[in-house]
Amino acid sequence: MSFFAKKLICGILDVVSNIDPSQFASSDPPPPRRPAVFAEQHESDEERQFRRVFQQLAGDDMEVSPNELMNILNRIIGKHGDLKTDGFSIENCRSMVAVMDSDSTGKLGFHEFKYLWNNIKKWQGVYKAHDTDRSGVISASELPGAFAAAGFRLNDAMYEMIIRRYSDENGDMDFDNYIGCLVRLDAMCRAFRTLDKDNNGTIKVNIQEWLQLTMYS
Repeated sequence: MSFFAKKLICGILDVVSNIDPSQFASSDPPPPRRPAVFAEQHESDEERQFRRVFQQLAGDDMEVSPNELMNILNRIIGKHGDLKTDGFSIENCRSMVAVMDSDSTGKLGFHEFKYLWNNIKKWQGVYKAHDTDRSGVISASELPGAFAAAGFRLNDAMYEMIIRRYSDENGDMDFDNYIGCLVRLDAMCRAFRTLDKDNNGTIKVNIQEWLQLTMYS
């Protein structure tokens, strides 16, 4: 392994080693997929109403593809002038589908989409509440408060890493990058929680598990 590769890996490990996993409030994973007949018989009125909307959005296959998710999200945010965004890209939506795709179909089923949708609604409220200067973006100074309110308390080094990856050259994060980052962060925390069998804050993975965890996300 080259010197620069070792330095990069050590730097990442140093960042994440100072984070307390108990500070993360990642959402519970979507429930297992069940036959539609069983699901419809045991749903609340609110869930049945959401299912009817989902059927209209997903089409005949009852699953939302990355392209469909991109169209849905961009139609929605087009109605919110107070959210600054370049629009959700296909790569952004592929990443969100990948980390929410618990049954590895390449698309989002009803429960997967519902959990994603509920998180996006919750995080949209957080975004607007922490955009204190009403600029339409989350600045670097607003980011810690916005992420903490979303359930993720990070250290300064992790915030700097996120800003480099998801913010523009001024340190401002627009809505699509904010959502994309939180969806990925939430999914990675859920994956860690699943692998942390004895709940001691550490996990051990082999190369195959590591590649599956990192490449399809």
